[in-house]
Amino acid sequence: MKEKSIHAYASMILAGLFLFLGSTASLAGEKMTLQESIDIALKQSLLIHSAREGVAGAQAQEREAFTGFLPKLSTSYGYNRLNEDPTMTVPTLGTFGTGTRDNYTWATEVRQPLFAGGGIVANWRAGKLGAEIARTDEQAAVNDLVLDVKTTYFSVLKAQRIAGAARQAVELLQAHRNMAKDFFDVGMVPRNDVLRAEVELANGTYNLTKAENVLEMAKANFNTILRRDVNEPVALEDIPDLRPFDGSIENMRKQALENRPELRSYAMKTEQADRYVDAARSEFFPTISAVGHYERFGDTPGVSGSPYQDAESWYVGGMLSWNFWEWGRTKYRVDSVKSRRNQVQDALEGMKDRVTLEVKNAWLQLDEARKQVAVTKKAIEQAEENFRMSQERYREQVGTATEVLDAQTLLTRSRSDHAGALADYHIGLARLERAMGRR
Repeated sequence: MKEKSIHAYASMILAGLFLFLGSTASLAGEKMTLQESIDIALKQSLLIHSAREGVAGAQAQEREAFTGFLPKLSTSYGYNRLNEDPTMTVPTLGTFGTGTRDNYTWATEVRQPLFAGGGIVANWRAGKLGAEIARTDEQAAVNDLVLDVKTTYFSVLKAQRIAGAARQAVELLQAHRNMAKDFFDVGMVPRNDVLRAEVELANGTYNLTKAENVLEMAKANFNTILRRDVNEPVALEDIPDLRPFDGSIENMRKQALENRPELRSYAMKTEQADRYVDAARSEFFPTISAVGHYERFGDTPGVSGSPYQDAESWYVGGMLSWNFWEWGRTKYRVDSVKSRRNQVQDALEGMKDRVTLEVKNAWLQLDEARKQVAVTKKAIEQAEENFRMSQERYREQVGTATEVLDAQTLLTRSRSDHAGALADYHIGLARLERAMGRR
């Protein structure tokens, strides 16, 4: 009975252990994809939040400009107290009262703009363009953030592979050190082989420490981009196979000039500057408004009239206002706005040149990385075979320890170069897509 209970207890422990290991393995197996990383960054980014606030502000300015078309309502309430009751003296007839010492007035006015030289329309159109510019700038901010996420994502994977190559190098150096020590113990090799193996193992351990630190910094940078805790664990899907990217550089340049949100933003800023020129020119013309005015008067706060004046009065009419001479102020303002418009046009042309250069550089870097991936992949195969042969020659005592260590160094460098080239290809592809206005 006691033995059965012991077996049952042991079974429970084993079952619990398997469940724990299974759950740990499943957690360890959950790796973040590139798209998931982008989604988290877009949700958490302060830059994107700021850009969206910019859109909201520009939309509010557009609505503000539209109110220029609508009638304006105003009201006022006033009180005047005279030092004495107003009177009027008529010869032979005497002195008569003409008003009251206390005077209360309440007035309401409606003013509808009818003509403003096109200024109201120009400001409204400029406001609409401002909202579109803000939305375009938000898209540019999104594209920049996506590029940052991709760059940090592949940088982490690059650092992981380089650290893995350094870790494999340490394992190989440990195996070689043990082999050299065994050979020395039986008198087959001199002590110098063991010492050289110990030195190379120490160097390999140091290189592994540096690679692991680079990896930790890459993970911290990735967490920062996603606005996560800087020490939060990072587990990412490995670098996928090369994704081909076909197309001539001329077609890529054309797509960039059509799709880049920065170019659309500058083009709209140029058009917006034209509208501001129209708004400035509107001051050359008079403004015409329709006016409706209603007023109440009284000698008490209730403005219910007085013995000398009716309680209410009103009028409707039109008003023309024209500042026809201000010593050239309007002309100078128009000239100033025109100059700012020309500056925006120059900025647009300069941005076109920068976009063309970005596409060219990104395409060349991508092509270089693509060729480097093929070269380093072949180099790994050759380095692995060279290391295998050097180990066999040393094991058979027809080769030297120096040959083994050199072969191992070459293998580590080949693996690191391949990891770097593969990551550089994906980073270069992300930069080319960003240069073309893609996400």
